[in-house]
Amino acid sequence: MNYADFQFLKFDHKPNGVLVITINRPEVMNATNGRLHWELTKIWGVVTDDAKTKVAVITGAGDQAFSAGGDLEWVGNMVGNPKEIANTMTEASDVVYNMMACDKPIISAINGVAVGAGLAVAFLADISIMAEEAKITDGHVKIGVAAGDHAAILWPLLCGMAKAKYYLMTAEFVNGKEAERIGLVSLCVPRAELMDKAMAVANKLAAGSQQAIRLTKRSLNGWMNMARPIFESSLAMEMLCFLGEDAKEGVASVREKRAPKFPSAQL
Repeated sequence: MNYADFQFLKFDHKPNGVLVITINRPEVMNATNGRLHWELTKIWGVVTDDAKTKVAVITGAGDQAFSAGGDLEWVGNMVGNPKEIANTMTEASDVVYNMMACDKPIISAINGVAVGAGLAVAFLADISIMAEEAKITDGHVKIGVAAGDHAAILWPLLCGMAKAKYYLMTAEFVNGKEAERIGLVSLCVPRAELMDKAMAVANKLAAGSQQAIRLTKRSLNGWMNMARPIFESSLAMEMLCFLGEDAKEGVASVREKRAPKFPSAQL
């Protein structure tokens, strides 16, 4: 693939080797449909192979969202559908492993709401910079599925087990200031300063020793590599939940804009 093959990602190549990637579905708050989810697995190999790119910065189009989770229709198609579940499981794994395998440093500029696969991309970046006004949540349990994607491999490393369990089991939102305080993100700045800060960090990395920076990334990723069995187990558990009645009710409750009544919670 090359950059022209992507439908929902747009690119701005800077002369110093910084590549700005924008998730570009602003009309739906950059939510992931099937195509965008697939593109988020493929772009990191393209970045790796691009000799002119030294640093990637990823953000969301518009002022509202980095990426507001999965399109409801796309998520709904997985419920009770083994073929779709298997495909999504492969892609969810590819997002994690391909971002880790990309030898270039990745910076996320979290400009607004980040949920689901969008949150995975935001947090799997090597450096995450979040607007104070932005909010994130791992909302899996809200639709009746286990926290999969990136959560088990990453959250305990970032914020510790106690906070990880609390936020992953309650699906409460976290704003930028709190995310920085507990270690979920690298930095937090006012929204108006977000891209300037992200670009300043990217420019610093682009001017640094590329070998040293890339090998530092590889070394530190060893911590996540040790957690691969935990991640793969969590991902399998998430997909197993899509075969159950709770997921069906969870998706229906979001579609109907009401509180869910999960069958597993009924006496």
